[in-house]
Amino acid sequence: MDAIEQKILAAVDARREMLLCFAREIGAHAEPGFFETRTAGRVAGLLRGFGLPVETGLCRTGVRAVLTGTAHSAPAAAGAGKVSGTAHSAPTAAAAPGAKAAERPCLAVIGELDGILCPAHPNANPENGLAHACGHNAQLTAMLGAAAALCEPEVAAALCGSVQFFAVPAEEYVPVPTRAELRKEGVEFCCGKSELLRRGAFEGVDLALTTHVHMIPCESDLLLGNVACTGSVSKTVTFRGKAAHAAVAPHLGVNAQSAAALALAAIGLLRETFRERDAVRIHTKLKESDTALNVVPDTIVLEAMLRASSLEALHDVAEKFDRACLHCAAALGAAAEIVNAQGYMPVRYTPACSALLQAAAALPALSAACAEPAMQNMACTDVGDLSHVLPVVNFTHGGVSGALHSADFAVADEEKAYLTPAKMMALTAYHLLRDGAANARQVMADFTPVFTRESYVQAIRGQS
Repeated sequence: MDAIEQKILAAVDARREMLLCFAREIGAHAEPGFFETRTAGRVAGLLRGFGLPVETGLCRTGVRAVLTGTAHSAPAAAGAGKVSGTAHSAPTAAAAPGAKAAERPCLAVIGELDGILCPAHPNANPENGLAHACGHNAQLTAMLGAAAALCEPEVAAALCGSVQFFAVPAEEYVPVPTRAELRKEGVEFCCGKSELLRRGAFEGVDLALTTHVHMIPCESDLLLGNVACTGSVSKTVTFRGKAAHAAVAPHLGVNAQSAAALALAAIGLLRETFRERDAVRIHTKLKESDTALNVVPDTIVLEAMLRASSLEALHDVAEKFDRACLHCAAALGAAAEIVNAQGYMPVRYTPACSALLQAAAALPALSAACAEPAMQNMACTDVGDLSHVLPVVNFTHGGVSGALHSADFAVADEEKAYLTPAKMMALTAYHLLRDGAANARQVMADFTPVFTRESYVQAIRGQS
């Protein structure tokens, strides 16, 4: 362990009580996506307390603070420091006149502000029924602990580049009716990172660092790298038939409920056409009809979420789903209207980079494993959207028990849930930006974007 690593660990330990108090407090006051006003205020206050300049109100509630490392740049390796389709960080005050931005990468260290609706959780916010049953309070604690450590003068002096500590809104699924209201206020996309990408908030960022509690079964304290996650799209299907008296003249009606039932049967029969490697999931919910029992239902609404492990597979399952709804409705003389709503892009599998391995080696008391290509998380996250535009360095951690998004989710070990990820984030950031940011530039050079910011925005708009 070198002197800077020791300084980082000591800095987090010195703020142990402050970080734990923050984690507990936020854990009892979860707020919904794009409305995390109280949480954002607490994050902004602590970042200011570290002496950092702070921006607030990014995409309603986002908070960002920037630390500029003061280490001198080293010559960039051939091909490194250039990510096709992404903007590069502006030269910092410490850079030599005329120095290229790629020589001083900008790293975004990300935490997520929102909770999830889980009213049965013992720590659910009584005002809204939301809880941090996904561990976002642990993420924010890790980001703040990393900020405190990296702001230490000796540590900042070892960083060749800048660090944006970025608390982002709305990682969790935002209901479609809420999205409609937010659109009136200028929020076009469905989740925080997606909307921030649209608004250009990640311009100047070269790579991102994220963490989460373990999202797949894992016995190790740390899981290094990005495990593949599914992407999703949401659909609302309105089946329209014709009302008639169900006893006197059923022959004059067209039963929209029957059309929906036939479509659901067809969707079920489609399952044998899905490849295992595509990790397809389809969730559906029928809304109740307001038609009287003795009237043939003329309108039924089906809500659905489709998931798959790649954009290609997601497109394929969406086409099959749409055909099932449209043609089953037509078979019974009804019609089906399908409205798409944006979901999440899949997380791209990324193996552990050198910086992650070096950071974990500085925590020898903890067990660590590496993400493998065969690992698959069936859930979705908007980190997937980011991973199609920017390289994302990620690790997950333990210290919790119970199932994600469930009433039994709990922090079992505060050290491993809150302080370990803070140390790991700070150590990883240090190893990315030390020695002329060689590790960061290697991550950037190894990354091939799927979209530029502009083509990403066009792709999302094309979903509807």
